Amino acid sequence: MDNTYNTYNTHSTHNTYSAYTINICYLYPDLLNSYGDRGNVIALKKRCEWRNIQVNIHNISIGDDFVPGNYDIIFLGGGQDYEQEIIKEDLLACKGGQIKNAIEQGKVFLCICGGYQLLGKYYRTWDGREMGFLGALDIYTIGHKKRMIGNLAFKCDFLLSEKNPGGIVVGFENHSGKTYLGPGVKPLGKVIKGHGNNGEDGFEGAVYKNTYCSYSHGSLLPKNPMFTDHLISLALKQKYNDFDCLEKLDDSIEMNALFKTYRKVCKNLRNFYSFPLA
Repeated sequence: MDNTYNTYNTHSTHNTYSAYTINICYLYPDLLNSYGDRGNVIALKKRCEWRNIQVNIHNISIGDDFVPGNYDIIFLGGGQDYEQEIIKEDLLACKGGQIKNAIEQGKVFLCICGGYQLLGKYYRTWDGREMGFLGALDIYTIGHKKRMIGNLAFKCDFLLSEKNPGGIVVGFENHSGKTYLGPGVKPLGKVIKGHGNNGEDGFEGAVYKNTYCSYSHGSLLPKNPMFTDHLISLALKQKYNDFDCLEKLDDSIEMNALFKTYRKVCKNLRNFYSFPLA
């Protein structure tokens, strides 16, 4: 069960939290923002602010200096092949070494769709052209003519909690690339409905150290508050020795959105898990 939280509180007044600051880096926000992926940064920001945690957002793009030590959470959103080609030189030649070192040192990353693929070894198009990527994670992606599109629901064991006894995450996927994980990388979750990484092995996303990757747009975090808080908690534990756990928020709106979306997506499944409304 998730131990991210402390005693329930609708609006945090915890004085200790006001001494905490989270610095969020959004890499290439002008190019990697498919299907409202910017909403993930907004969700992180708001759930910190509702607890009186100070937040600074740093937008870092092509040509900007990137110093991972200045940030607590680093976000890479989704983009099409066109945007990936635009940022590729800057990513590999200018920022790649720092990103790889930060991942190995356990910095908290959230990477969505195209940002997920860019961390891998390569992307091979359906007609056989191969593009070398960062190689920060032991993954690779093979492009196909047919896209994998639709609502996505999957289960994450690390998000099991009283509020979410199934550890359910919901999102929206739209990708033609099929991603495959190497032995050193764990899947983020088990697909309940949708395609996930490749539509073959039943898994969605990837986890390596504190780097979390997913094909879920939507955007992902606003409808999945436990996931948001998990990332915030990891970042605070890394930065502050006196941090224990987060106080709970009133997540009734978010949880209703999560469960209603899950019901809509999975209602025809034989093993449908019935949740009470929050």
